Amino acid sequence: MTTKTSTTSALSTERGFRPLVWLMTVAAWAALTIGVVMCLMYLRPFNDRNWQLMIGIGFLVGSVHIYVIKTAIHLVNERRAQQQSDNDQQS
Repeated sequence: MTTKTSTTSALSTERGFRPLVWLMTVAAWAALTIGVVMCLMYLRPFNDRNWQLMIGIGFLVGSVHIYVIKTAIHLVNERRAQQQSDNDQQS
C-alpha cells in the first residue's frame, strides 16, 4: 500500500520579499541624498573635526551598504524561486 504525500511550498507560505527590496531601495536612495546634501553643506572646513561632514560621509557609505544588502536579498530570493520552479517542473 502506498500513500501519496504532498509538500507545501515554503515560498507560498512566506510573505513576499519584493516590498522589502523596494523599501531598502528607497532607504538607500534617501541615505545617499542625505549624505550628498550634508557633504555639500558642510564641506568647509575639510577636516576630521567637522562632524557634520563626517555624518554626511557616513550616510554615503551606509547607502552603499544598504544597496548591497538589498541586492543580496533580491538575488537569493530570486535564486530560491527559480530552484523551486525547477523542482516543481521536474516533479
